Amino acid sequence: MIEEKSLNFLEEIVENDLSSGKHKSIVTRFPPEPNGYLHMGHAKSICLNFGLALKYGGYTNLRFDDTNPITEDTEYVESIKNDVKWLGFQWKNELYASDYFNQLYEFAVKLIKKDLAYVDDSTSEEIAEQKGTPTQPGKNSPFRSRTVDENVKLFEEMKAGKYKDGEKVLRAKIDMGHQNMHMRDPILYRIKHAHHHRTGDKWCIYPMYDFAHGQSDAIEKITHSICTLEFIPHRELYEWFIEKLEIYPSRQYEFARLNMTYTVMSKRKLLQLVNENHVSGWDDPRMPTISAVRRRGYTPESIREFCDKIGVAKRENLIDVGLLEFCVREHLNKIALRRMAVFDPLKIVITNYPEGKTEILSGENNPEDENSGSREIPFSRELYIEQEDFMEVAPKKFFRLAPGQMVRLKYAYIIRCDSFVKDANGGITELHCTYIPESRSGSDTSGISVKGTLHWVSAQHAVTIETRLYDRLFKAEDLSQAEGDFKEHINPDSLLVVPKVYAEPELLKAKGEERYQFLRKGYFCLDPDSKDGKLVFNRTVTLKDMWAKEVKKG
Repeated sequence: MIEEKSLNFLEEIVENDLSSGKHKSIVTRFPPEPNGYLHMGHAKSICLNFGLALKYGGYTNLRFDDTNPITEDTEYVESIKNDVKWLGFQWKNELYASDYFNQLYEFAVKLIKKDLAYVDDSTSEEIAEQKGTPTQPGKNSPFRSRTVDENVKLFEEMKAGKYKDGEKVLRAKIDMGHQNMHMRDPILYRIKHAHHHRTGDKWCIYPMYDFAHGQSDAIEKITHSICTLEFIPHRELYEWFIEKLEIYPSRQYEFARLNMTYTVMSKRKLLQLVNENHVSGWDDPRMPTISAVRRRGYTPESIREFCDKIGVAKRENLIDVGLLEFCVREHLNKIALRRMAVFDPLKIVITNYPEGKTEILSGENNPEDENSGSREIPFSRELYIEQEDFMEVAPKKFFRLAPGQMVRLKYAYIIRCDSFVKDANGGITELHCTYIPESRSGSDTSGISVKGTLHWVSAQHAVTIETRLYDRLFKAEDLSQAEGDFKEHINPDSLLVVPKVYAEPELLKAKGEERYQFLRKGYFCLDPDSKDGKLVFNRTVTLKDMWAKEVKKG
């Protein structure tokens, strides 16, 4: 019997709202600001908003909060749309806060006419001083007593471009002694003579987030406006605007944002990493951006599974990045095509195999998927195996190659090491082996049983590829608790480039959307840096959790 998964608190709210008749269906929204690239924290929000709507037969709007023209760009708009689609979701309406600039302006005029907003000439420093502190009430602005008519006129002049940036703002008239600092006459509009990526130079006044957000929700009739916990203090203001403007009563709900071990999610800190060249860019595979994890080879299915596993909580907690890597491994194991690649080559000469002969063997593409088919693998007299797969003096439980010891070559034959060649420094450069002709995989009649199986490539047919071995970008588990500058905790071993890896020739057919398991080495994908004559592969994740072993050692 399959145990039914319990509802999270948001699902309980939605089900109660639907069963009580409060809403006939639900409408959610994902409202990013187009001023940067989405990260894994956004992925959680995307999965939550779109997932709720899908589960309960509603829909989700993609709405860009483009109220700050200085930091926004169409490049970010396009990247956000690509990320949402890649994660497997489709919005019903593509909307922009700038779509509502006329309505928001009229809402502001309505508040002025109800004597609930006023134009303030105070500087930003003076306004900050007027606000008071969490334990001390604020002071009224000297401009708070302006008449309605005067405020209407001044606001019209602000819109007409009569004043310079920072010369005036429009503030709500609420209560400067309110316990909630956000309710102490918050700014609704500021002057910014800046070119907007969609409206051009039509506007020189722009609404603040708190004024645009709830009203945009109301205009779109969003039933469940889902935000992260830091927006709890904003909820009272959100509801105040809806009440005073007498508009559709959207409701805000808050959930815990995603915090992961060995990771930073702050857009400001991520920007530092990019600008100071600690990473190659926003899509550097060590970054937690969606474009970066996509380039690294993570799959949308694994990210959705991760978001489902961590659930939806009301309290902040720290999620082990190992859980994300586990979800990635689980999915890649099912879909990745198996290939062989040798990173640290040691040459083998099979002395009893005919010179010049090439045999085409067959290897399954994925043992987990019976429909994945097989590929051809060339086998010849001279092969490469990994240096670590041979020991001159082997301990008792070493089941790889050693003098007189036998192993199976994956998809091929059983071989025995007869002798080896050393260079002047004592390093082993070549093994001489014999093979058992009757031991071919799939038709073995040799009767010989061996415990070790090695991956290999034919020296004559091998293709050379570059591999980039990515690891966690930071050494500190919880960066919020780490001492000093967060950049001091960057892992110096987060990227190891192996410029010359020998791989089976089937990898010449590699495609960007395919995932590969290099046998015994990890999961890999083709990097966009690849070009004719130079294939580059990124390691997505190791086959096993290497960090867990390190923790146990420590």
